[in-house]
Amino acid sequence: MSSPLLPREHLAALKPWELDSFDPAGRRAPAAGAAPQLPTAGQIERLHQQAHEEGYAAGYKEGREAAARLQQLAAGLDLALRQFDERAAEDVLTLSLTVAKQMLREALKLKPELVLPCVQEALRALPQARDGLLLVMHPADAALAREHLGEHLRRPGWQLVEDARVARGGCRVETAGGELDATLETRWREVLAVIGRTEGWLE
Repeated sequence: MSSPLLPREHLAALKPWELDSFDPAGRRAPAAGAAPQLPTAGQIERLHQQAHEEGYAAGYKEGREAAARLQQLAAGLDLALRQFDERAAEDVLTLSLTVAKQMLREALKLKPELVLPCVQEALRALPQARDGLLLVMHPADAALAREHLGEHLRRPGWQLVEDARVARGGCRVETAGGELDATLETRWREVLAVIGRTEGWLE
């Protein structure tokens, strides 16, 4: 019966058996006590540069968006301020015209002879009206004209006519060659036309 043992010369060719790693890729596990692999200085620098660029890009984008929002707000505020200024200026102008109209009315009540310069100016504007002239005035103003301008109204062909439809403070002069409207309402509209407004005297 033969021996189950291998001959001594065969033992030298045998190698000890090692347990393989269970890594699916077939890689061997690092030896116990081996130091972990750390990133190199170049890798760290690249990571730092990448993080810096990404942070800069994100900050730049947010900054542009914030600047755009601020610009929109500023434009809206500027438009609102301009509209407010325009409305305020229009309100002030309207108030000023209302006050001026009221003051003129009160002045004519307190000092009705203020109509006389208006009549004199209207008569001077038609010096060629030698053949005939019709001066139309409010009855109360006509009495003042007869009292203070009587010598101017005694020319041949000149006539003073009373008309209650003419507002106090103005007059209308009619001649064969035309008509001069110096009523208070017409003069008021002419003043307003200079500043681009349209508003009647009685409004």
